[in-house]
Amino acid sequence: MGGRHVLRARRLLEGSLDGPADLDEEELVRAARAVVAELGSPGRLLALVAELASGLGDPSGCARLSYRHVLGFDKLLLIDVGTRHMLRAHVWHPGSRRAGREDIHNHRSPLASYVVHGTLGMELYETAGDGPLAAERYRESLSTEVSDWLLEPAGRARLRLTQTAEYAAGSGYALQSDALHRAWCASPGTAVTLFLETGVGRRRYTDVFTGGASGRRAQAYSKEPLEVTEYLAELRTLAELIGGSEELAARR
Repeated sequence: MGGRHVLRARRLLEGSLDGPADLDEEELVRAARAVVAELGSPGRLLALVAELASGLGDPSGCARLSYRHVLGFDKLLLIDVGTRHMLRAHVWHPGSRRAGREDIHNHRSPLASYVVHGTLGMELYETAGDGPLAAERYRESLSTEVSDWLLEPAGRARLRLTQTAEYAAGSGYALQSDALHRAWCASPGTAVTLFLETGVGRRRYTDVFTGGASGRRAQAYSKEPLEVTEYLAELRTLAELIGGSEELAARR
């Protein structure tokens, strides 16, 4: 059962992003950026996370789609609007064994990200025949049975760095689905972003580029969903991290 803040967030997602069927990616990106900035405002996000941490919303369904991502951060699903939009918290932990920079990749659909704690670094890339960075290219898809990550070799490529940026709390970005990028925690402590993925399932696969040896990633990487108790504990930790210890205590 959804609480007041969950229902408000869901209505905002549906009302802002479920436009005409011919809505192009550029328009969707602009809308997504506005939505994630509104939902990421300190008071509103804190109220939403605290409500979810108390067990409202769909904790079992969200826990099944929350996990420690292979690219080095924790994904906590907050709201799932059918198969159309997913609102997540991404939590980066410096010093953990998985911490580091992602592989260069794109996404299945347009996205928007808003930094709510710490600092996130990001680089943008483009493919270029004379690019200085040599990389192995893979196609990443989801297995049909268990939704593991499948990474299949797709040849070699050369890339060129086009932009480097850092985003502090209160700032963010939005990208079309084919934008090549990678992100990392650029602060000494934990970084948290509110991440909005629109039009889930729009593309069958994404492109992943790594500088590692050929064949290193030609395999499946399993997703290990969080247990409900673990998911709720992560939400409580997140609420405290973004300044909500008092509000969280009031909901227990």
